Amino acid sequence: MTKSALQIARAAYVPKMPAILKSPVTAVDGACTQSVADCEEIRKKFPLTYGMPVVTFEKSDEKQALPALNVGVILSGGQAPGGHNVIAGLFDGLKAANAASRLYGFLLGPGGLVAHRYRELTLDMIDEYRNTGGFDIIGSDRTKLKEKEGHFEAAREILHQLNIKALVIIGGDDSNTNACVLAEHFKAANTGIQVIGCPKTIDGDLKNEQIETSFGFDTACKVYSEVIGNIQRDCNSAKKYWHFIKLMGRSASHVALECALQTHPNVCLISEEVEAKNMTLDDIIDYIAEIIAARACAGDNFGTVLIPEGLIEFIPAMKLLIAELNSFLAKNGSDFKMIKKSEQLAYVAGKLTKENAELFASLPENVARQLTLERDKSGNVQVSLIETEKLLAEMVAGRIGEWKREGNKYPSSSNFATLTHFFGYEGRCAAPSNYDADYCYSLGYTASCLINAGKTGYMASVRNTTATADHWIAGGIPLTMMMNMEKREGEFIPVIQKALVRLDGAPFREFASRRDEWAIKTDYVYPGPIQYFGPTEVCDQPTITLQREQAK
Repeated sequence: MTKSALQIARAAYVPKMPAILKSPVTAVDGACTQSVADCEEIRKKFPLTYGMPVVTFEKSDEKQALPALNVGVILSGGQAPGGHNVIAGLFDGLKAANAASRLYGFLLGPGGLVAHRYRELTLDMIDEYRNTGGFDIIGSDRTKLKEKEGHFEAAREILHQLNIKALVIIGGDDSNTNACVLAEHFKAANTGIQVIGCPKTIDGDLKNEQIETSFGFDTACKVYSEVIGNIQRDCNSAKKYWHFIKLMGRSASHVALECALQTHPNVCLISEEVEAKNMTLDDIIDYIAEIIAARACAGDNFGTVLIPEGLIEFIPAMKLLIAELNSFLAKNGSDFKMIKKSEQLAYVAGKLTKENAELFASLPENVARQLTLERDKSGNVQVSLIETEKLLAEMVAGRIGEWKREGNKYPSSSNFATLTHFFGYEGRCAAPSNYDADYCYSLGYTASCLINAGKTGYMASVRNTTATADHWIAGGIPLTMMMNMEKREGEFIPVIQKALVRLDGAPFREFASRRDEWAIKTDYVYPGPIQYFGPTEVCDQPTITLQREQAK
């Protein structure tokens, strides 16, 4: 394998981790827990793993060697920087406890577990992937494990065949919901197989008091902020374009908010605020257009607009439209596909309620068509395929055109031109920042400690990460603690609750206090590329979001 100079240098990087993990530990149980909502329903669904205590680690004085264990690991869902370091930390932790322990990776995600595709991960393999981005050591997919489809039995069969005593699932909220369900099933069946989860998603929406952040968020935001900064430098140089930039974040706007705090754009939309204020699409267009007009009056015909990927679903009227479209297409999808493409939109509009039909008809044709595309496995519209950045750019251009023709608000002598961007995959597989390299390695090592302590149905937790790594706190929290009931595909099921941007939280309040100034002034910040080497104040800083949340 040909390696770049950076790959060669990063291979030698030794991740920092909590001091407590550098020697044998013993698990200490804290207070019993309950789910974040719907306690009785969750308790009924998970009678054997509900209410377990939060776990922390203390130094152990015991000298006896731990038994050798065979452990399986799965990478699940979309890629996030640092996944390889979770596996490296898990491997090293297992080997530190007993050199005879073995680690098996299931290939291409949960689907590989069901299909019995696997490989044993050796030290030579692990060393090839330390501190690298991507999930390519074993691959990933989005298979949702379902008992009724025989997935659980297939999983149990291969795990028994390989004498695997514990399974680590590295993934986001849906993947860790899988882990929770699997842990309960294995315990009910008295299999003796433990299940441990690790928190992954660049969207940043898997977090709570015990899980400060999901891994990958730090790196992805730094990658996006570098590119946004580059665009803003070009923007401020050419002084003739407005850049509409869509960023990852289907269910929450954490990425957009963090990038705004890092780069100071002229406009940043926060989906949760749009919903809270009951804003319409017209309200959003007016808001952006008025800032553009104010800058044009000051002689600045350029700027940047940050847009969260899931914005469309947070506009109340659009949410109602999408809900009706989801229901309609679920029942009439086959008939819809049989209709000539040129007649499909009229067919759909004729089946919608009056208000939704009017909104659907008002959308640009390409966006209306994108709203009718095939749904994902959960029955939801695939918002990443909706070109929200182009929709807003086009509609804002229309509004500016109206104002110019009317001779008010926008100076007739000023030009308005747009460029659009979507930053998604660029951030998912970047080489992890120092923070993510350290955090992920610590999560994997923590998972090994939870396994050795006999725990199941837990997520590895590493806290206090705005301090130096020596002072990080390692432990685990019950997966049931994060669960609530949500409606999916027409029925209520238990899932891990997503963490949305809190409008009363410190990160948003800081943004809200400064956005009016950023809107009119050109106060751009140019973060530059992720720094892997150099002073701690440059290389090892966590996200602004995490610093503000921890009051640092």
